[in-house]
Amino acid sequence: MSQKLVECVANFSEGRRPEVIAAIAESISGVNDIHLLDQHTDPDHNRTVITFAGPPRAVVDAAFSAVAKASQLINMNQHEGEHPRLGATDVIPFVPLFGISMEECVALAVELGQRVGEELNIPVYLYEKAATKPERENLANIRRGEFEALKETIASDPEREPDFGPRKLGQAGATVIGARQALIAFNVYLDTDKVETAKQIARKVRFSSGGLPHVKALGLLVEGRAQVSMNLTHFRETPILQVLERIHEEAAELDTVVHHSEVVGLIPQEALFATAASYLQLEGFNNDQVLENRLFAAQFEKGDRSSALLDQLSTGKATPGGGSAAAFAGAMGASLVSMVTRLTIGKKKYASVKQRMRAILEESVSLRSQLELAVVEDARAFEAVMKEYRLPQENDAQKDVRLTTIEAATVIATEIPMQIARAATRVLALAAETAHMGNVNAITDAASAGLIAGSAARSALLNVRINLRSLKANEKTNGWRDEIDQMQTEISRIEQELKSTLSERGHITAGV
Repeated sequence: MSQKLVECVANFSEGRRPEVIAAIAESISGVNDIHLLDQHTDPDHNRTVITFAGPPRAVVDAAFSAVAKASQLINMNQHEGEHPRLGATDVIPFVPLFGISMEECVALAVELGQRVGEELNIPVYLYEKAATKPERENLANIRRGEFEALKETIASDPEREPDFGPRKLGQAGATVIGARQALIAFNVYLDTDKVETAKQIARKVRFSSGGLPHVKALGLLVEGRAQVSMNLTHFRETPILQVLERIHEEAAELDTVVHHSEVVGLIPQEALFATAASYLQLEGFNNDQVLENRLFAAQFEKGDRSSALLDQLSTGKATPGGGSAAAFAGAMGASLVSMVTRLTIGKKKYASVKQRMRAILEESVSLRSQLELAVVEDARAFEAVMKEYRLPQENDAQKDVRLTTIEAATVIATEIPMQIARAATRVLALAAETAHMGNVNAITDAASAGLIAGSAARSALLNVRINLRSLKANEKTNGWRDEIDQMQTEISRIEQELKSTLSERGHITAGV
């Protein structure tokens, strides 16, 4: 696995010419280290969504290649479709998957935007986390009026000035590029051909009209049926089942029913598990109860993972070391947080915090997965550094190359424990929150989760500090030093908060 993994969900204004779609997909898959994950084509929308992932550099190159190919093959002056659009390549979001921060994805969006504007002469607007103006965070604001309106106003309206590229539209139109968290593209079809019905329901469910948080919705006519087309931007806070149930209610008010639904592109596994558990009213459900997950874990581990790690830590070898141990400890803390939330959900006494407990449960499961992966990633990263040190050097030129490669490997070996520290600090925060509002009978378990997570974060930061001693001072390393200081302060603050909660709820006065 790459040390850094980015997902790109590119939207193209073509859904009716297979040969054009194939050419765009080939321009993406032809880039080294790129994994083509999904392709969804809708003739009514006249739109194709291609999802791919890989290391940051490869993803940017693949995205640029796709924009270039689409600009050659798609003429927006002739384009028609149900879905709002501005350009041949309509939207390109970067989504952090592993080992990379949102800030780094924003930098990728800016880099790609500049390349597309300067080299392809296509106007580019930055959105979501990469937006340069508050009003451009929302994609709908940028896309208002679509290609036709932008063509008329881009040269004269100051508010329509692009972030990169010319103030005029060619046949490729404009492209919107940004960075965001994972979302679910979810469409619900109604048993009617009245598009106004879908539009009314969309107004009821979307957040901008006073509906559900983290829901964007439009009413469209697709394949002869009214469709509520949605983006769910935070499925942990507003679960997909909650959205569907609300649409069922609104449809009944308008004398129709839901015919079927669909997911466009990919959906996080945890969103489906949460939906199934909620619909079946499962209490205490654990993702490890899924047969395929258990089989995969058994094949991967071939033994007891915790015992294997302890054995490896005690061998006297350099890897795995403190970073891997910190990651595993953080995963243990996340597991304890999950346990306490499950002991809280379903209890009448804690009905008022049920939704928040579910959200904490889902996040803690995700953090555990991240930290478990980091156990292996940290060991691999440090082993790569050791490998560079073992390479021979015969002359000054080789020495310079060797020093450069060691520096690069050490940067990667520093990024991993930084990710571990961030994740463990988040586990600590969730543990403190769970101790404050969760089942009081499990308050010491929540406190234990916090203590373990805090120790994991501090241990990971210690590894970062040690690595920084051998790295050159620059903007990146100075940023890490500042972040370490801030994180240490935050850890101490949350631990003090946890101590106060223990005293208030558990009548425990001993120091933590």
